[in-house]
Amino acid sequence: MVDWSSLLPGMALWALALYLPLSKPLGRLEAALADGPLGAGLQQIALLVSSLLLALAVGGITQLGLSWILSPSWAASLGLMAVLAGAFWSLASRRQED
Repeated sequence: MVDWSSLLPGMALWALALYLPLSKPLGRLEAALADGPLGAGLQQIALLVSSLLLALAVGGITQLGLSWILSPSWAASLGLMAVLAGAFWSLASRRQED
């Protein structure tokens, strides 16, 4: 049996790091849901579930790939650096706007 617990922190970090780049396809999904027959509450639930599943799937694939190449701990460390770099660039862009 495979122990997936060592991959979970890295998966979560990569899902967080890749959430903003993945938000563009989710914008198209949101527009498609707005044109559909679902009510506003169900649209929000569908958008929330799909965004979480997409982020976790891409985060999991990234973590598995980097774990295979490097090791699970190095892949999780790179995920943490990606999250911190994204936060840094976000704060830097807000500071430039002011």
